[in-house]
Amino acid sequence: MDRVLVTGGAGYIGAHACKALARAGFLPVAFDNLSTGHRAAVKFGPLAQGDLMDRASIDAALAEHRPVAVLHFAALSLVGESMRNPGRYWRENLGGAQNLIEAAIAAGVPHFVFSSTCATYGDQDGVVLTEDTPQRPINAYGASKRAIEDMLVNFAAVNPLNTVIFRYFNVAGADPDGEVGEAHDPETHLIPLLIDAIDGRRPPLTVFGQDYATRDGTCVRDYVHVSDLVDAHVLGLRRVMGGGGNGVFCLGTGSGFTVREVIDAAARVTNRDVPVVMGERRPGDAAALVCGSERAVRELGWRPARSDLPTMIRDAWGWARGPGYRG
Repeated sequence: MDRVLVTGGAGYIGAHACKALARAGFLPVAFDNLSTGHRAAVKFGPLAQGDLMDRASIDAALAEHRPVAVLHFAALSLVGESMRNPGRYWRENLGGAQNLIEAAIAAGVPHFVFSSTCATYGDQDGVVLTEDTPQRPINAYGASKRAIEDMLVNFAAVNPLNTVIFRYFNVAGADPDGEVGEAHDPETHLIPLLIDAIDGRRPPLTVFGQDYATRDGTCVRDYVHVSDLVDAHVLGLRRVMGGGGNGVFCLGTGSGFTVREVIDAAARVTNRDVPVVMGERRPGDAAALVCGSERAVRELGWRPARSDLPTMIRDAWGWARGPGYRG
């Protein structure tokens, strides 16, 4: 059974990726320092505990497990924090990625799938973002991810390294089977925050800004179900393993929802009121980010099956009301 090293494999997206890989016939090895990930989320293969800032721990994991590929999810990803402390994002996101890429090349791992972000595009209102849209990040998080993309291209140009890069923005939902789900600390994602507000586990949801140039004044984002997202990563892995060549792919629905629209949808799905308070805009937040996925559909055969808003909320609601990682 081919092994795949999944950085951040104990985290939200990484754990779902491990499940998708196991279903596809791979053995996922979760590489995680457990600073934000959950040991209980590592259910589909072994855990290699290590840190991307510690090259020796990466080398050790690669030597022990001898993977055929790397899926790289681990990163600092809080936009607000990246605005307050950009140095940490440049140091850890880039430094960790460079350690990982160089270690993979040294170990002879030929395939690398990178989880990037539509935050590399910055604030481009009224535009459906595609792979060819100019990248103009407006925060250190997006800028660091853009730099990692460039780094991968540079390394792949002079080494036997096949790469796929995925750009996406808001990931939502949870495993429909309830095996893994979203449990960040701190939690910053809209849907789990509003679900917790409904259940009284958190204070009322704060809506940051109501004066954007959108249809109701709140930010617009494109949401993709986590299960659909990781399915695309497995397809990307199969592409490079089959000699399909390097590629960059956006993953989204091509249409977005405002914060108010997500709140209204959650109220309908749960049949509960969402307690809300209004707040000021946050620095670094774009008014609208929507990305298309025509290339992924055409070249990878990606078919997102669960990325409608009610399904994403319903799956997240089911996870939040189950035992999760609290037991």
